[in-house]
Amino acid sequence: MLPFLKLGDQVSYRTHYEHTLCRGGIITHDGIRVFFRKQEFDHAFFESSGRRGENDVFSVERAMRMDWIVPALTDPQAKRLQGWLKKEQRHDPTRRVTVFIDGFLVVIALRIGPDGRLRAQFVTCYPADTRTQGKVSNAPYWRLEDCLNALR
Repeated sequence: MLPFLKLGDQVSYRTHYEHTLCRGGIITHDGIRVFFRKQEFDHAFFESSGRRGENDVFSVERAMRMDWIVPALTDPQAKRLQGWLKKEQRHDPTRRVTVFIDGFLVVIALRIGPDGRLRAQFVTCYPADTRTQGKVSNAPYWRLEDCLNALR
């Protein structure tokens, strides 16, 4: 089990995210460079306080696992599944969900970069509850060939 990141407040977590992930050149276990935008902090580390689905409350539970993102993306043994497009009600081979320790999920979106190489954009991460873990476990495995075919 990896240690939790324990910082004083939301500003400290945001600073840590920007300094460790947004500036870093994170490379997945299979050689895909992952980019982190500053604005993704609000999506990844906030939760909805109600049923409307707006991410309006900072989540310490999510933020404490921030340092798990890189180990998840670089672990060759982690389970990788296709992501789900809620609006379209289908799995998407250009989205990769990495299932890590205790159901911690890291979602990246893949595309072909200007240099012709496969690149990824960090989308979100969160500790999945039992219901979500059940749904995720039914997703097809992510395969590079399927991703490349979908991007063509």
